[in-house]
Amino acid sequence: MTPAPLRVGACLSLSGRFGQFGRQAAAGLQTWQQLYGDIGLLIEDDRSDPRHLETVIPAVAARCDLLLGPYSSLLMRTAGRIASEAGLLVWNHGGSGDEAAWPGHVVSVLTPAVGYFRPFIVRLQHEKPHLVLRIAQGKGTFGRQVAEGAEAHARANGMAVQRLDADGVFVGAPDGDWVLLTAGTFEHDIAVVSRALQFARQPRLICAVAAGVRAFGQAVPCPDGIFGIAQWFPSSVPQAETGPAEDEFVAAYSRLQGTPPDYPAVQAAATAALAQTGHDTVLVRWSDGSPHAWRDHRPRMRPSPWGR
Repeated sequence: MTPAPLRVGACLSLSGRFGQFGRQAAAGLQTWQQLYGDIGLLIEDDRSDPRHLETVIPAVAARCDLLLGPYSSLLMRTAGRIASEAGLLVWNHGGSGDEAAWPGHVVSVLTPAVGYFRPFIVRLQHEKPHLVLRIAQGKGTFGRQVAEGAEAHARANGMAVQRLDADGVFVGAPDGDWVLLTAGTFEHDIAVVSRALQFARQPRLICAVAAGVRAFGQAVPCPDGIFGIAQWFPSSVPQAETGPAEDEFVAAYSRLQGTPPDYPAVQAAATAALAQTGHDTVLVRWSDGSPHAWRDHRPRMRPSPWGR
């Protein structure tokens, strides 16, 4: 008997303050659905509002087999609490803050907020370890956790660090011998970077969470040379082991949306693919008296809707 199509549900910000990236996540899921075809997809607008999320997530959960969380750590905090209270399992693709962790009820696939700036600090430590690192921390727990992680990693590598607010980061800045990290909402990062580019004593280097998406280039007058942080970027990872191939997904998304995807779209689709497929068993073959993982080069089969 053929199983019924898998039903995937998600509450995403199609409107409100997180709408820019919630809509990307929704588009990513729609692209993934088109590539697989035999999957039902239900998306409800959470309006970027934790209170509205509380009203819509139970109904979505009741109508799906796999439940994906919202975009943003703020909303994932609410989704995780609801999952814990109702005995649900939520796949988290959009909240990297600590508040998204609800053991037994939330499966997270993202790099945690505390690890966001690690690649940039590793590069800085090798190339310009003498520069003073000044971190502009945004409001809320996400900005605090990103800034705390960056500070801890930099200090562990012997670097001088100052963690300040958006105004304080520019006060008393050393002339040409400092690096700016900004960790907050997209709007916070844009404001800080725009101010830095007009500052008399500009930082030697700039790295912003917001610079990991293409919209940054439309919001900042001269983005060249600025580093960004992304959960994914084209050609940055090996070949996908589950779900559509990267080039296949990027082409399909671009065809549907008229623009290449940013990481909010890809991480949503990747989470759905991972939740759908699950973990493959390993084929073992004995030879010379010992077991060995059997590897061949035949194309992987498309996973069944139930991951079995």
